[in-house]
Amino acid sequence: MTPYDDIIGLEHPTSRRHPRMSLSDRAAQFSSFAALRGFEEEIDHTLEERLAEAPPDPEDAFYEIRDE
Repeated sequence: MTPYDDIIGLEHPTSRRHPRMSLSDRAAQFSSFAALRGFEEEIDHTLEERLAEAPPDPEDAFYEIRDE
């Protein structure tokens, strides 16, 4: 027996005074806390820079020569 067996099958409690918030309202409420805004673009930019600086992969050269 686990410590939560007595409550695991119970329905989620709902308040009579405070109706549940819709998902779109909830998303809007917490979107202002998106601390990593712009992070994806920065990662993409860094990846592009590193790929431009990286030495060519020898296997890629092999496939380019073989396909000619």
